[in-house]
Amino acid sequence: MPCPPASALRLTPAQKLELTKIVRYPSTPQAIALRCQVVLEAAKGVPNRQLARELATTLPTVLLWRRRYEQGGLAGILQDKPRAGHPPRISAKQEAEIIEATRNTKPQNGTHWTVRTMARCEGVSPATVQRTWKSYHLQPHRVEHFKFSTDPEFVHKVRDIVGLYLNPPEKALVLSVDEKSQIQALDRTQPILPLHPGLPERQTHDNERHGTTTLFAALNVLDGTVIGQC
Repeated sequence: MPCPPASALRLTPAQKLELTKIVRYPSTPQAIALRCQVVLEAAKGVPNRQLARELATTLPTVLLWRRRYEQGGLAGILQDKPRAGHPPRISAKQEAEIIEATRNTKPQNGTHWTVRTMARCEGVSPATVQRTWKSYHLQPHRVEHFKFSTDPEFVHKVRDIVGLYLNPPEKALVLSVDEKSQIQALDRTQPILPLHPGLPERQTHDNERHGTTTLFAALNVLDGTVIGQC
């Protein structure tokens, strides 16, 4: 008789969100993204063999990363197990302390950790901090912005707009319009000196203000033409 399918992995909403962000991050290595995809799809109850076919990998690979996540969580799939060679320079406890401090604390009188400030705080070398951050894909200096809409009709409005772009009415002109206001209209106080061999373009350090202007721009969805006017 065939073996029953493996049960779905249990993931909290926070775990699913963290794995999804890692997969979507542009700089995530393909090997790490594949491991996260295995875990996410396994949490949906997709059978292991089907999962291997969909992700163009092997059944042993799927089983390996399922087991690693069940045993070690996110750290179990982000970091390979140690192999024969040079012994680790820091203990697992020190590494965990660096990761915890990077994710959940900020330096005194600073907006984010740097390699040197973290090294001084944890009593390790900057190279050790750099290796640890690289292993876990941590970049404290980078910040991304987001905003959740409080409009209860937000989903319906998005569907209406995206549907119009994807399926515009026949013989209709569909434009995506936006504006950028409060643009400072500045001019240099003296003419710009053009570049010459060995000399860059030069301009005065001060400028003359001519008020502000507003840029209106429209994108023709059909052919990509941009219409702009101040």
